[in-house]
Amino acid sequence: MLKKLLLELSPRQTWALVALACAGLLGFGLYLQHGVGLEPCPMCIVQRYAMTGMGLVALLAVFWHSGWVGYVLTGLGTAMAAGGAFVAARQSWLQWYPPETLSCGRDFYGMVESFPLQRAIPMIFRGGGDCSKIDWTFLGGSIANWSFVAFVAMALWLLFFAFLRYQQQTQSQ
Repeated sequence: MLKKLLLELSPRQTWALVALACAGLLGFGLYLQHGVGLEPCPMCIVQRYAMTGMGLVALLAVFWHSGWVGYVLTGLGTAMAAGGAFVAARQSWLQWYPPETLSCGRDFYGMVESFPLQRAIPMIFRGGGDCSKIDWTFLGGSIANWSFVAFVAMALWLLFFAFLRYQQQTQSQ
C-alpha cells in the first residue's frame, strides 16, 4: 500500500512534502524556543542547520528534479539527514548518560560576561543550553529523540522514493 501511494506521488509532490515537513519542524523548534522559552544547545543549533539544509535542497528539487540532478539532490538531502541524525543520536546519548561536567557550552549571560563582544556574538548563534538536559518530552521522547526519528524517516523516505523511481524508469526502458 505504501509503495502504491509513493508511486502515485510525483517527484515535485514528494519534494514539496519534504520541504513542508522541514518547515514545520523548524517552526515547532522556534515555537519551543520563543513561545515556551527553551534555550537551544549547540547540538540543537547544528540539527537546525541540517534541517534547514534539507529544506533548501527540497525546495530546489521541487523546481529542478529531473534526471541525474534529482538523484544528486536526493543524495545531498539524505547526507544532510544522516548528519542531523548523527548529531541527534549523539545528543540522545548525552541525555541518557550525562557527563559529570557541563558538556557543550555556557549560558548566554555567562558568555557575555566572560568574553568580549566580538567573541560572544558568534557563541550566541551556536546555542547556549546544556546538551544533556531534557527540557521537553513527548510520549517519553526528548526533542533530540524525536529529531533523530524525523531525520531517519526523511532519509529513508527519500531513498525509498528514489529507488522506486529508478526501478520504474528501468522497467519502462
